[in-house]
Amino acid sequence: MKYLKINIEENADIAALKNAVQQLKGVASTEIVDDENPESELKKAFAKTKEQLKKGDYETLVNDIFDIIIKK
Repeated sequence: MKYLKINIEENADIAALKNAVQQLKGVASTEIVDDENPESELKKAFAKTKEQLKKGDYETLVNDIFDIIIKK
């Protein structure tokens, strides 16, 4: 999979930009990553894991963990 990194100005409308990019042909998904605040990404990951465990979605949880291990 290939990724596109877009650096934006502080006053940019991130949600509008995300929606515009999502509408482009060939875009599978979009994600907002804040490099200056990595803790928020970690909190999101833990929240997602917690929800997966509550729902008993162990297969997706394991797949997510393997994806993280393989990417790093």
